[in-house]
Amino acid sequence: MALVATVDPGNEHAIPWGYGTNGLGYNVTKVKQIMGDDVDLANWDMIFKPENAAKLKECGISMLDEAAQVFPAVLKYLGKDPNSTNTADYQAAMEVLKKIRPYIRQFSSSGYIDELAVGDLCMVYGFSGDVMIARKRAQDAKKPYEVNYFIPKGGAPAWFDLMVIPKDAPHPEEALAFINYIETPKVHAAITNTMFYPNANKEARQFVNKDVAENPMIYPPAEVSKTLYVIKALPLNIARLQNKLWSELKLGN
Repeated sequence: MALVATVDPGNEHAIPWGYGTNGLGYNVTKVKQIMGDDVDLANWDMIFKPENAAKLKECGISMLDEAAQVFPAVLKYLGKDPNSTNTADYQAAMEVLKKIRPYIRQFSSSGYIDELAVGDLCMVYGFSGDVMIARKRAQDAKKPYEVNYFIPKGGAPAWFDLMVIPKDAPHPEEALAFINYIETPKVHAAITNTMFYPNANKEARQFVNKDVAENPMIYPPAEVSKTLYVIKALPLNIARLQNKLWSELKLGN
């Protein structure tokens, strides 16, 4: 709720029904075969250092196809403000991305779920819940490898799906009733158990499946939560710059 307050001061308007992080998902078995059992999977170096990305090129790397989700992570990796409004910072981030571009097989914001589950990819920069869905699908299919998600050390983007009521809503009481229904602990827990996105409802936690509730990559512990940050809306000129650079990156320019 403290993170939500950075975009909703005082937590006056928005109620989160789910949240998550952007981080690294792996076919852990394949990656360890290539890079060794002692590889540090919770490290941004895995994707942002060209020498690491090069080793995983053949087994497949996927990156979110959203400039606004990628640039903040690179900026933070470089020790800069993830919500920077300095154009030079974005040029520096672009240099990092250009060096790993030859090793990225695809840019995808959802298709990577199935591809990771069936073994067609070995590393993704993606959404936490999506990777955990891929993990569950691989387990259900009894695949001979482990899929898992990691929040890299040093900080990662956190995001929230929020429920709000427009001020001109014709039926605000019904809207409040719906929000209260979602916040019913067992209902809220059922959403988390299905989608693998945690919720901010303390009472719901007791009804969340144990393997979900006790997974620190789904429900980050306090020391990890302190490193998370919210991606904020940026000035139009920066948003345009992000999109311009993103188009150049995808084209390989």
